[in-house]
Amino acid sequence: MSRELHRYYRSLAADTDERVLPAPDRLRRSADRWARRRAAITVLAAAGLVAGTVAGSQLVLAAGPGPGPVPPPAGTPTPRPSAATPSVAPSPTTPSPTIGRTPGSRSPVVTTTPPAAATPTTIPDRAFFVLPAANDAGTGNYFGPGPVLPVLCGATPGDERVVAQRARSLPYRRAGAPADEVPSGNYRHSITIYRSGGAGEALAELRAAVRACPEQPARGAPPVTVRQRLLPDTGYGDESVLFETRTPYRDANGDPSGGDEVHLVRAVRSGDVVTVLWEQGWESTSTQRAQFDADSRRAVEAIRRWLD
Repeated sequence: MSRELHRYYRSLAADTDERVLPAPDRLRRSADRWARRRAAITVLAAAGLVAGTVAGSQLVLAAGPGPGPVPPPAGTPTPRPSAATPSVAPSPTTPSPTIGRTPGSRSPVVTTTPPAAATPTTIPDRAFFVLPAANDAGTGNYFGPGPVLPVLCGATPGDERVVAQRARSLPYRRAGAPADEVPSGNYRHSITIYRSGGAGEALAELRAAVRACPEQPARGAPPVTVRQRLLPDTGYGDESVLFETRTPYRDANGDPSGGDEVHLVRAVRSGDVVTVLWEQGWESTSTQRAQFDADSRRAVEAIRRWLD
């Protein structure tokens, strides 16, 4: 061994002899503390890595493919569409839906309003009433041109609003009259369709015409005076006008013989349709009110069935 190496060994021995080695149990405790510290550091590092990964994922998802609208806070009312937004109007012939809510219910209730029936433009035979067998004179009815109202000092109520019109002559007999007798009277029965709103105006003009013409000369010779006046009337159709005409009875020579021949005229409106029943008598007979009222109701019912 060289002198230099010997000197190194002596220095090492002197240095180690001065140090005291710790006891074994102390070495174990120290080793356990270091092991626990390393485990804690490893767990914290792993948790930090996971948190960073989740935060990065959320940022990526929030960013999305591009910028988008931010949803409004809860409770913010949704704005209504602008007035300029185009909308589809319901067809005139399609029922229009109405949305509402029933009390105590959250579900909307949808109801539909059926379209209004169109006013007809033609008048079929079934729009005219049929006499009961007891009142049938056996002569039938005859459609044809002619006046539908008595002469009222030249007035023509509602003529400019007429869409369509039909009229017939209908002889009748009173119940209980012998079958071989002549008819008890004759109806001039007409049905007129007016433009929208024209039927009500026509009845108003008819009332005014009767009031404006309380009397006028009757046709024939020698001249006599015929008088008109309105009578109260209710319970027929949407509204009605009832008036009478009075003409003095005349003998075979045309001279007044005492008393009046009285005839009734009733005009009944049902919507834009007016039916007129004008009782004209037969060989100087007068109108029997009970029969006339019953046949007026039949005429109104026939119009109702036709329009329905």
